[in-house]
Amino acid sequence: MRPFGNRAFVNQLLVYTLVMISLTGSIGLGTVWLRHQISVTANATRELEASVAAVERSMAETTIRVAAEETLEALTRRNAEWRLGLMPPLEEQVHRVTISPERRLAALRNQEVFSDRPADGSGVVVFRLEGGAERR
Repeated sequence: MRPFGNRAFVNQLLVYTLVMISLTGSIGLGTVWLRHQISVTANATRELEASVAAVERSMAETTIRVAAEETLEALTRRNAEWRLGLMPPLEEQVHRVTISPERRLAALRNQEVFSDRPADGSGVVVFRLEGGAERR
């Protein structure tokens, strides 16, 4: 029997053709699976964006309701309805703040960080390298 004949060539060609068909089929299957995963991720992203938009819309509505209830007319009406007996503040009781309240509160909070003495009156702890701690 000859190792290389017409039938041997046809057998090799048939094996290579089956391998190529299998390879291209698996590449096609991988491509379809990848496209499916992309569409699943896109749908999940779309649902998340819709839920975020719904939450933002709800927050905006709540902000509008709170702003409507904070008006002077609404507060006066609630005071009369609930018989609270509250009086509006007098002008001398009102303290107007000209600087940013956030900066002012941050400066008050960080005052002891940047000063030599803490605000609560306790002493400063000094650590020495030879050991022990000293309180001033």
